[in-house]
Amino acid sequence: MSMGRLQDGDTVESVISGNLDFRLQHKIQEDPYASENKQKKVSGRQSSVREKAKLWEFPSQHDTASSRTSCEGRQNPRQQHKLEEVCLRSTGGQQNEGQQDKRQEVPQQSESEHQQGSPSHDSNPYAALVHCLRATWLTGKTRPLAYRKTQLEGLGRFLEEKRCDILKAVNVDMRRPPFEGEMPEVSLVMNEVNNAYNCLHSWMMDENVHKNLATKLDSAFVRKDPFGVVLIISAFNFPFHLTLIPLVGAIAAGNCVIIKPSELSSCSEKLMAEVLPAYLDPDTFAVVTGGHEQTGRLLENQFDYIFYTGSSNVGKIVMRAAAKHLTPLTLELGGQNPCYVDGCCDFQNAANRIVWTKFLNAGQSCLAPNYVICTADTQDRLIPCLRHAIRCFYGAKPQESPDFARMINDKYFRRVRALLDCGRVAIGGETDECDRYIAPTVLADVKEWEPVMQQEIFGPILPIFTVTGLEEAIQYINCKDSPLLLYAFSSNRQTLHRILDCTSSGCFCGNDGLMNMTLVDLPFGGIGYSGFGQYHGKYSFDTFTHQRSCLIRCMGFESLNCVRYPPYTERGLRILKFGTDVRRWNPCTML
Repeated sequence: MSMGRLQDGDTVESVISGNLDFRLQHKIQEDPYASENKQKKVSGRQSSVREKAKLWEFPSQHDTASSRTSCEGRQNPRQQHKLEEVCLRSTGGQQNEGQQDKRQEVPQQSESEHQQGSPSHDSNPYAALVHCLRATWLTGKTRPLAYRKTQLEGLGRFLEEKRCDILKAVNVDMRRPPFEGEMPEVSLVMNEVNNAYNCLHSWMMDENVHKNLATKLDSAFVRKDPFGVVLIISAFNFPFHLTLIPLVGAIAAGNCVIIKPSELSSCSEKLMAEVLPAYLDPDTFAVVTGGHEQTGRLLENQFDYIFYTGSSNVGKIVMRAAAKHLTPLTLELGGQNPCYVDGCCDFQNAANRIVWTKFLNAGQSCLAPNYVICTADTQDRLIPCLRHAIRCFYGAKPQESPDFARMINDKYFRRVRALLDCGRVAIGGETDECDRYIAPTVLADVKEWEPVMQQEIFGPILPIFTVTGLEEAIQYINCKDSPLLLYAFSSNRQTLHRILDCTSSGCFCGNDGLMNMTLVDLPFGGIGYSGFGQYHGKYSFDTFTHQRSCLIRCMGFESLNCVRYPPYTERGLRILKFGTDVRRWNPCTML
């Protein structure tokens, strides 16, 4: 791959394309490809040179205005392409002033260039950015403990100082109430930052392993190495949570990182693109914005690890892109999360917890139960409790409640609204396209073949599917793809453990919903069709860490090694096996 030459003071032509502004600056400490590096003075810098990065802004395909299209179908005019050159400082969260705007047309790419396997600076707009980050990583800048902690502190300052901006952004994107913004987007992310900061020293330590007799005098351990340059692609429904928690693990593990927030939550994307780089080192961190076209071009580059959160369909695309470079990855996908309600439980308590879990963020959560599965008798007893919970939480008119969110855009609204034709509407069912409002809805007597039971709903509709009993419920859950999360409500612990023992899911939560997400020591991740890989707490660190096995032997005692060298002898083989064999333990037996 032709990367060209980069010298100190040169402008890095890394095109960060998207529907919103993105500010970034690059500093190249050492260029392994250039024979000479010219030293140029830059205002405010003594020992290093900040490279200017060009800022590209593309017209949004999913911006807030277009997603709020009127009932008459009017669309906001598309913005013109523009280029802005910004030099941004990472210290103190302050932006440099006095930068002038520049305008430039997007470089066009020929079809032949697009078909090339390895992107070059000319053919791929992100190749220079990835190259610069990799050059920085090769200097070892991200490896020291102190540096990683400094970056974690910067991320913590962003959450503290921009808390109000974060809550406002998610409110504009989805009309999310402050309570539903504070917990997942700020508080839980801050917990991850603090936990990583507190435990990072122990996480980074070499892990000694058991040695056999032949290596008793040697050093055997596991070194926790960073992967290198990693890519994090996140979803729209919890934009800060799903972007920054993986970022905590990537920073803690010592990687250089590119994050790609979802363009659907445009205000949140804009905040991360414009403000977050001021709190982190631009030598090792970058934000890329844009839609699926820009994401596809970004994935053409070779990364050392990819972390994707989103739908299964897009996850397959990401996985194919990663396969071209044999890049390891984590996929955090969705799924049809079942919620079993036993006939032996406190129905009102179960209903309260189900309603809160399901209708949080208007059901736009991969953690939300996709359907309730129970007996017909349990359905009849549960529906009045669900109706009472919805009325208590959101009032007689949920559309007027300040605590109920909206669908992200018109496309998602229409898709979810079409599912209302399934089953029988027992609760809710009202819609308002101008407001992108779908009432908290419960569908009863839903059939297995109906569309609402064939897909992840991702909206405020809760179908109830009836079975004859626990065993049939287990059989039905097992005949579908493994879900990301399985819920079960029962006052009988044996019933809960029966479901836990006989089913498969990424996570399991009994008698509640979402509270498992508050525990930093519990891993979170899917299995099978709901994804693979885990994160949260130390699991995030491990995800972005290569477990490097190491053995360091002594140069002396060569006489002990002669038994393994040719010419081979039966005696040498016996001695070598004696020193390396693993034997079964013989537990003592009481007579």
